Amino acid sequence: MAGNDLGSLLGSLLGGGGAGQGGSGGAGGILGSLLGALAGGGQGSGGAGGGQNPLGGLLDMLTRSGLADQAQSWIGTGDNKPVDGAQIAQALPDETLQQVARDAGVSPQQAADEIAQSLPQAVDKLTPGGTLPQGGSLEDIIRAQKL
Repeated sequence: MAGNDLGSLLGSLLGGGGAGQGGSGGAGGILGSLLGALAGGGQGSGGAGGGQNPLGGLLDMLTRSGLADQAQSWIGTGDNKPVDGAQIAQALPDETLQQVARDAGVSPQQAADEIAQSLPQAVDKLTPGGTLPQGGSLEDIIRAQKL
């Protein structure tokens, strides 16, 4: 589905395979599943997609969960501040994390850890000018940023 296409695009943006994952697309697959879930399935996501691409909704969610400094560091042009799986698990709606874990064939904790490891780099690459892209689909934004 769309999550798989998005996962492939994110995987190529992140430089190929995933860190530690064998199965379906590694880091790109997990991020694709996450962003696809936020874009399509509004179950408890609090309007994460609300008029913007799901990346913007995800960053808003992280900001509301107390991770504003980290999220801003990924968008900005400086160093990326780290985040851990527990912080990601707390920031995301439980149903969304469960869905991402099911899609990836891993535990929710493994999914949160993988998201925590790959999300800073993905956001950094999607915002090379230090601003979140507006308009267009997330797939179009990813294609436009590929080097």
